[in-house]
Amino acid sequence: MSRIGRMPVVIPSGVQVDVNGSNVRVKGPKGEMKRTFSQLIGVAMENGQLVITRNSDNPAERALHGTTRAVLANMIHGVSAGFERVLEIEGVGYRAEMKGKTLILYMGYSHPVEMEPPAGITFDVDQKVRQVFVRGFDREQVGQVAANVRNVRPPEPYHGKGLHYLGEKIRRKAGKSGKAK
Repeated sequence: MSRIGRMPVVIPSGVQVDVNGSNVRVKGPKGEMKRTFSQLIGVAMENGQLVITRNSDNPAERALHGTTRAVLANMIHGVSAGFERVLEIEGVGYRAEMKGKTLILYMGYSHPVEMEPPAGITFDVDQKVRQVFVRGFDREQVGQVAANVRNVRPPEPYHGKGLHYLGEKIRRKAGKSGKAK
């Protein structure tokens, strides 16, 4: 049995979960999410917890068991507490600012890069520590939007300049060596 898959998902107060066969709808203070899961995996409510079961030990069902539980736990955590990714700006003259809900990045190009947040996502900028915050209730969407922001100017290996995740280790290369005599 999957160690992750057999753990029940605890539903916090303020979160409503509706299970209708393989369709699950989760509603909380941060938002609402719906998802359809595989018919091979059973999802049931028991004593205020979600229990995920599988019928057999087929490799396909085994693979889906833990994944289904993790996705459900992320949905519940997202609508109750939300998710956040933090990007750091490194480099002279690189900066970010907010104009309403729009994120404006000055990353060394001839023009500023403007990014509109999709529905369910908010941007925030701390100019003192040069960080960009991507927040939302859908973990997949938060990660994808953060990756899109990072791709505006990914960190380069010689000076480490660009946008990178908080705590990300940039592999650095040695530059040119001195003159050969």
